[in-house]
Amino acid sequence: MSISYIYSSGFKNRNRDHFAAIVRVALSDGIITDEEQAFLNRTAINLEVEEEEYHNILKNADQYKINPPTNTQNRLERLYDLTRMVYADNIADEGEKSLLRRLVTGLGFSTDAEAIVNKAIELVVAGKDEDEFIAAFK
Repeated sequence: MSISYIYSSGFKNRNRDHFAAIVRVALSDGIITDEEQAFLNRTAINLEVEEEEYHNILKNADQYKINPPTNTQNRLERLYDLTRMVYADNIADEGEKSLLRRLVTGLGFSTDAEAIVNKAIELVVAGKDEDEFIAAFK
């Protein structure tokens, strides 16, 4: 087995698990709105999630683990994606915020999850792009 095979397999697994976390956020209120569905479709393409796996994740999102990134930059990138999912339907309800707080902890943020979630939502609502979002946390 070549090193490139191992690397690409691990990369795909991380993307798959990240996508599953985003799906969990979308499903936290029991429905996936049209806006959330469009976001999921775009994200699946960006993360190179294959169609069969996409449908499996939609059915079994809770069976995928959270693979926390090892560096702050990647954690913030994932937080940005997750927060955008929370606000994809222009509503950040308490169920979605609660799940996002748990995911923030799972991603390895060591400070107050409540404060991180509130700041993340505030930045997304303000229309900050990914670079501005990440800069606001540094």
